[in-house]
Amino acid sequence: MEVRTIETGNKNELAAIPEFTETDFLTGLEPFEFVYSFHNNKFMESRMIEKVSRIAQGFKIRNFRKLYDDYLKSLQHLHEQTVNYTQFENQPFDLVCGDWRADNTGVYNLSGYNVEVACPHPIMPVQRLINIDTGIEKVKLAFQKGKRWREVIVEKSVISAANKIVALSDQGVGVTSENARLLVKYLSDVENMNYDMIPESYSFSRLGYFQGEGFVPYVDKIVFDGDLNFRTIYQAVAQKGDRQLWRNEIKKVRTYSVPAKIVIAASIASVLVPVCNAQVFFTHLWSSTSGTGKTVALMCAASVWGDPELGKYIQTFNSTQVGQERYAAFLNHLPLMIDELQLGNTQKFSVYQLSEGVGRTRGNKTGGIDRTAVWANSVITTGETPLIRQSDGAGAFNRTIDIECSSSEKVIEDGHHTTAVIKNNYGFAGKEFTRLLYGSEDMTDLARTEFGTFYKELCKNDTTEKQAMAAALILTADKLLCQWILSSTDYLTIGDISKYLATKREVSVGERGYNYICDWVGTNQNRFVSRSGIPPENGEIYGVFGSDGYVYIIRSVFVRAAEQEGYNAKSLLSYFKENGLIATRGKHLTKGKRISGTLVECVALKQQADVYDDEEMADNDEDFI
Repeated sequence: MEVRTIETGNKNELAAIPEFTETDFLTGLEPFEFVYSFHNNKFMESRMIEKVSRIAQGFKIRNFRKLYDDYLKSLQHLHEQTVNYTQFENQPFDLVCGDWRADNTGVYNLSGYNVEVACPHPIMPVQRLINIDTGIEKVKLAFQKGKRWREVIVEKSVISAANKIVALSDQGVGVTSENARLLVKYLSDVENMNYDMIPESYSFSRLGYFQGEGFVPYVDKIVFDGDLNFRTIYQAVAQKGDRQLWRNEIKKVRTYSVPAKIVIAASIASVLVPVCNAQVFFTHLWSSTSGTGKTVALMCAASVWGDPELGKYIQTFNSTQVGQERYAAFLNHLPLMIDELQLGNTQKFSVYQLSEGVGRTRGNKTGGIDRTAVWANSVITTGETPLIRQSDGAGAFNRTIDIECSSSEKVIEDGHHTTAVIKNNYGFAGKEFTRLLYGSEDMTDLARTEFGTFYKELCKNDTTEKQAMAAALILTADKLLCQWILSSTDYLTIGDISKYLATKREVSVGERGYNYICDWVGTNQNRFVSRSGIPPENGEIYGVFGSDGYVYIIRSVFVRAAEQEGYNAKSLLSYFKENGLIATRGKHLTKGKRISGTLVECVALKQQADVYDDEEMADNDEDFI
């Protein structure tokens, strides 16, 4: 047989063309199989088609190209009749992959004349996840680079668009703008062909209670599909060590001080907020000196739920308002804990916004509205200063229990020993408490009954309803913790917590504003014209002391003084008028007064000595320090 040789394009490699007969072309497959052997090299395949076509023409067969196309179609049809499976080494299960070749070298498209690479390594969908909170469907992808299989969870919208799937390159997937389109089609084809084969599970992206499901993360067979930024906190909510060692240490810690009892109870009280239809509240431990044990106390509170190591469950807080909302919404019913608040920007920490339990409504790129973040929990913080400034609104004061820790009376006595114990033994109480709380209607009703009893008693004191609500949650949590977990009768009492609650006067913004303005006047006496008419020797004049028991402050000066401290001047004046603390002219909030011969509009403020009698001033000395 005569043999023709040609170069194949590879160095030192020759391909022999057999001496085909007319019968080979008309009844056999040899010419077509020979050309197809070059199918993986488009250039060589085209050259072979041309050369074999000329041989065919020698037998007056002038349609070799069409015959070859029909041959390819017959191969494709044959391929479609054969079930093709993924063939990855150590793959979780076999998946039908149709026109795709999926083996250890990668994923390839076999439907056309050319072999196209969809992914240079094994990749396959291994689980469908339906979020029980939002209904959003996600897919867990498994992929292998090297010898190790890895997993990543993504929303369906990500793997359904070529311009979005390239983001998976950050997770290590071999996808670029070149092969993105093919990878999208491969994943779609494989999922659709194996819908019943790929397991489906419910998933969650936040912690807390889910109606009909239970308290996450203590629910079996539900998968976490949340933001990777929260994975550290999610993984921190776990159990480790010996339950009895933790229990014994916490019982001892509770004997050290009342603040220690309060902060541990505030941690448990977080899950009572939705049960008792209450509102978000804050517990803040602060001290201007170090070594009082406030951080260790916060770690004890965190050990109720999980790993108390700083940076695990407990976070520092230096973020935007959006970040705060997302963090609170993720924890949802578990307590939000922040150590050393002043290390972040306290001006960015929005007590009022977090206490509302609802995030802001925000639009998205598609013109719709993003899902609004919600939460119902407690917030426990530590710092070097009080959490609330004097100019903050009543809402912030109402929701916050500020506890000053002194160096003479430490919150935790043996902090080094306590830290060593709770770092190695944690997470048992939270799991047990929630299972008991939600385990039966009787337990849930018991918690509500205890809360209602404490709340009614606290409301009889000189405190606001919201302060009473926060205290009642803490007292209820402490009692149930002692009964259900600690086997103790050493409960917190109303007397224990009452000294840390703000009075109605302290909560009132108007009252605090009045005290501030009176202090401001006293500090700037040398800027006022005296009662005898003597003006300041030099500098700006702020007003005049009247002989009628009022001090007249020039209106613009009053506005500047109030707003520099964070008060709303108009709101303060309305409160002053309503409570008889200023003299006014008709419907106005000011009054004309002649100062050094010039008539000006002034705030006629009743001086403090004329508002409170001497005995009341003595009783409230601390208010004016």
